[in-house]
Amino acid sequence: MRQRASSEPQPSVALYWDFENLHASLCEARQEGMYSKQDNRFRVQEPLIDIQAVVELAASYGPVAINRAYCNWQYFGRYRDALLQNAVELIQLFPPGGAAKNGADIKLCLDAMEDIGRLGHIGTVIIVSGDSDFMPLSQKIKAAGRSVIGVATRQNTNRHWARSCHAFRYYDNLFEELPQPAEGLQADPAIDICRHALRLMAQARSDDWVSQADLWQMVKRLDATFEPREHGHANFPALLAALGALLEWREGDAHAMVRLR
Repeated sequence: MRQRASSEPQPSVALYWDFENLHASLCEARQEGMYSKQDNRFRVQEPLIDIQAVVELAASYGPVAINRAYCNWQYFGRYRDALLQNAVELIQLFPPGGAAKNGADIKLCLDAMEDIGRLGHIGTVIIVSGDSDFMPLSQKIKAAGRSVIGVATRQNTNRHWARSCHAFRYYDNLFEELPQPAEGLQADPAIDICRHALRLMAQARSDDWVSQADLWQMVKRLDATFEPREHGHANFPALLAALGALLEWREGDAHAMVRLR
């Protein structure tokens, strides 16, 4: 794959959630049968999904242009704050019959194909579901020349669906602990966000080295309000220079490259 020139805009990410699929998987992981019984499904649900962790994963692949979740939201109101904080667009789907299927997979597939057909800037499509019903969508996304990534729990992921993606990220692995800072280096929000951004990008690219310019864009995707001056640094390069005990440096083609020690 050719390297993206620094003047080229970075392809964007479309994130689609089969929301109830992931929530149900986490319920079943706690106790088998906890969600599958009808009397449990049709009641207000306790929030189990770490929405921010999935959105941050998506941001590690590029700027998120679409963040859309499909569900019968009447039972998922307790996710309200997390959904708002992560700018998730909610698609309400009422079950049309007694089978209690809300048709999220069909609506999601139709929307995804329409979006990649009219939005040329989308380079990566992320599907949050472990359902094999999305295999035909994966094939269509590949045929359109885009990358497709799946996200779901390990226990409830269909292996054929996982292998139909360019990459598959297990939800269970999104919570690995960050490496501890070097001795004598005090933790603060500026350090934490840089370390977190580097870790996410390294995992997404399978390469520990990240350009300073790409790292800055990732930091802003994690927190659009982040400003180095508020942390006592004139700019982002000055902030990185102050983290010498945390980072390694090397020269890149256009920008300096950094990685966690």
